[in-house]
Amino acid sequence: MEQLEQAIQEIKTALPGLRLMENEPLANHCSFRIGGPGRALAVPEDITSLTRICYLLKKHELAPFILGNGTNLLFPDEGLNDLFLISTEKLQKLFLLPDGAIYAESGVSLSRLASFAQQNELEGLEFASGIPGSVGGGLMMNAGAYGGELKDVVESVVIYFLPEQALYELTAEQCAFAYRSSYFQTHPGCVIVSAVFRPKKGDGAAIAAKMRELNQKRREKQPLDLPSAGSAFKRPKDGYAAALIDQAGLKGYSVGGAQVSEKHAGFVVNTGGATSHDVYDLMIHIRRRVYETSGVQLEPEMIILAPDYKLEDHGPQVPLHRIYGAGLMEEE
Repeated sequence: MEQLEQAIQEIKTALPGLRLMENEPLANHCSFRIGGPGRALAVPEDITSLTRICYLLKKHELAPFILGNGTNLLFPDEGLNDLFLISTEKLQKLFLLPDGAIYAESGVSLSRLASFAQQNELEGLEFASGIPGSVGGGLMMNAGAYGGELKDVVESVVIYFLPEQALYELTAEQCAFAYRSSYFQTHPGCVIVSAVFRPKKGDGAAIAAKMRELNQKRREKQPLDLPSAGSAFKRPKDGYAAALIDQAGLKGYSVGGAQVSEKHAGFVVNTGGATSHDVYDLMIHIRRRVYETSGVQLEPEMIILAPDYKLEDHGPQVPLHRIYGAGLMEEE
């Protein structure tokens, strides 16, 4: 893809100190440990570098795929040769604001965010202490567990909006959070860079005890010893995916190296050497069998990328509060 190759060369020239991996095995960057080479994967040191990369990609009519901790992704075995990926792993600023709220950049892990809240005697993020994703990924899907969701504690989110090359701040209401969904999923071009969380004041010891309790439940019930992408399917209305899969007789069922976890039927795990095709075929079989036995059509929770996956950087706009003007990273 000529545009991508030109963009890679221009980014190398403009950001000589950037960590830019070419033809990098994507299996190294996701919790499933599955995936072929990605043509380009950049790891910016800060938000300024991230927006600079986005600006240069836009010049070549390209949009990046933003990668957090890779805990909810299935990369293709064939790799992604037509896509430029950006990892947020270096965006790690995390601190208390003067009014007591928490500021976190998108690369901060949810477990670190939860621990930080506990250390400052702030409650409401205990559920996130065992979720392996990042703030950015968690906001994208409104991550939650054990009755809690990020929407319950988010005050605002800052995004870099690709079509306009500008930073915007969204209120929690504008984020349109719902079960495992958000405004960001339905509006291409939104790159989450940071968020403000407002948990309530609480007792530090009680918060820590709650976190230990929830993490113990995870260890007892979830297959944390094997690579996976977390829950394979979203919770259907009036039921649970794991129960329906178990009732369909699929616990332990395998396709190649991919298996319905024997410990928790809601997880598809990599028992060793699983390919993306193994996982995909297994999930197709699960959906078909569950529909036959219950009449429920399960919806995947993980993001499944095809080898020819492409991103659009445009989408419907809603009234937002602009922080900085368009062309933020344009050189003087």
